Amino acid sequence: MIAVGLLPGLQGATGLLRRTLEPPVQPDRDEARRWAAEELSKREYREAAPNWLETLWQQFLDWLQSVADGQSPADGPPVAPFIGLGIAILVGVAIILARPRLNARRRAPKEIFDAGTAATAADYRGRAKAAAARGDWAAAVVEQFRALVSSAEDRAVLDPRPGRTADEAAGQLTRAFPAASDRLDAASRIFDTVRYGSGSALAADYAAMVELDSTLERLTPSYAGAAPGGLAVPK
Repeated sequence: MIAVGLLPGLQGATGLLRRTLEPPVQPDRDEARRWAAEELSKREYREAAPNWLETLWQQFLDWLQSVADGQSPADGPPVAPFIGLGIAILVGVAIILARPRLNARRRAPKEIFDAGTAATAADYRGRAKAAAARGDWAAAVVEQFRALVSSAEDRAVLDPRPGRTADEAAGQLTRAFPAASDRLDAASRIFDTVRYGSGSALAADYAAMVELDSTLERLTPSYAGAAPGGLAVPK
């Protein structure tokens, strides 16, 4: 099972090594450094790699720089095959180490609230305002969406449920507030993008989230034709 898990990474590294060493691809120093920088600077490697791999990568870059500084153009590129081999090895290690972490990250539940925390809707709104005041729109959006869901739980529109995701909350609230369907869907997507993805938020995103929160506060939930499914439907 371990060998099967490592195979994609090894195949990727082997493919890169073959492309690097095959004629007519004979990179000079600058080209090899560019290949290495472009490959190992990708976000998935930076975010998933352990600290020691980052240190190894920096040492490799330092070595490439020393080669570039110490070898004149007339010397030609005799170290190019070794540079290619080093790139392939580092890329292979990065792929092998990054894949399990990235897969675990994709499988992780995208919960609205952090485990073990307790706060009211007012608390979340206060955090959102504070984040907006300092221009941290990502944090402002996250906290404002949490305020929106927490408020719905306080009003008994939603049953309090640990582990609820933004998408689930939006779907359940849509059944209670069908007029806000599109805005709830957009709010859940921006929350997931900012909280669990690599996206950013703007002041307009926060303003839209605040307006949605205020709108839901004013609306009376409608349960006509709605199955419970997370809704605190009055008996």
